[in-house]
Amino acid sequence: MKNNLTTILLMVFIPFVFVTAIIPIVKKIAIHVNALDIPNERKVHKDPMPRLGGLGIYAGFLLGYMIFGEHTPTMNSILIGSFVLLITGIIDDIKPLEAKYKLIGQIIASLIVVFYGNLILRDVTLFSLYINFNYWAYPITILFILGCINCMNLIDGLDGLASGVSCIFFLTIGIIAYFQGRIGLSVVITFIMLGSTLGFLVHNFNPAKIFMGDSGSMILGFMISVITLLGFKTIITSSIIIPLFILIVPIIDTLCAIIRRKLKGDSIATPDNKHFHHQLLRRNCSVKMAVLIIYFITILFSAASIIWLLVDQKIGYIIYFVLMFALIIFTLKTDILFVKKGNKNEKHK
Repeated sequence: MKNNLTTILLMVFIPFVFVTAIIPIVKKIAIHVNALDIPNERKVHKDPMPRLGGLGIYAGFLLGYMIFGEHTPTMNSILIGSFVLLITGIIDDIKPLEAKYKLIGQIIASLIVVFYGNLILRDVTLFSLYINFNYWAYPITILFILGCINCMNLIDGLDGLASGVSCIFFLTIGIIAYFQGRIGLSVVITFIMLGSTLGFLVHNFNPAKIFMGDSGSMILGFMISVITLLGFKTIITSSIIIPLFILIVPIIDTLCAIIRRKLKGDSIATPDNKHFHHQLLRRNCSVKMAVLIIYFITILFSAASIIWLLVDQKIGYIIYFVLMFALIIFTLKTDILFVKKGNKNEKHK
């Protein structure tokens, strides 16, 4: 166990140091190719900010894989799929793409891991109810991957938000895997991505020096979906429950955004300023405070997940219920879902 812990620490430490060191170089590259996030009325930052942070995260992932990973068809599919997303994201970071073109890149990446990597959510056991998806397993898996990618994409609106929430996810999954004594590809990717994302967060936390851009948010969402499918699809209810609760804020934010935009007759890809973090900013929270609040909510759900899986399921259920109730009350008191009368005239991007 001691050697295992040493290996795990190295999986985190080496990508962390590497990414921390290369991000200043990535920042210079972003400025050189004009991959800049320009401020507008919807965004919080006031000055043009270099993007392409995803390039640094991906470089850390590749380094970690070369040192600790194993060559398998599944890993090949993950490498190819993530590279497709990286290229799509880099192009978008330099010159914004229409949503449909980004979706094409996301679908291609999903198809690669599903059909080449044979990474499929075939069945799930949820609250003692067994569900076999049969032929629907393929479209359900693709939709799950697309959902994770776009959840992280949508929540990437404040300094350190998407990267910090992702770090909490990777850490929680890593803790569960360690105490369950589990090994395998999902565990390796989890700790490598934890180190890489932490290294980026050093430069991305408020006040940020660089943004991850779509090249980063799509990679993070993709890796989160891959880890979930690899490591949790065979472990009873934790197959979906654990990851979904850890990512409850971006999931609720995404679902509300879809409903909100459909009710207004807009495309679901239409940007606006009604996201979860915008609601906190309207309540006089600073950017840093809003991010820390979302971190805290995510940590509470992560702690509940660890308690549910490793300590006592009944206590875990109670904590889940209390947290969900509080989150729903907050959602209903904001205009994250339905625009309040006083906010009808607020503009979109």
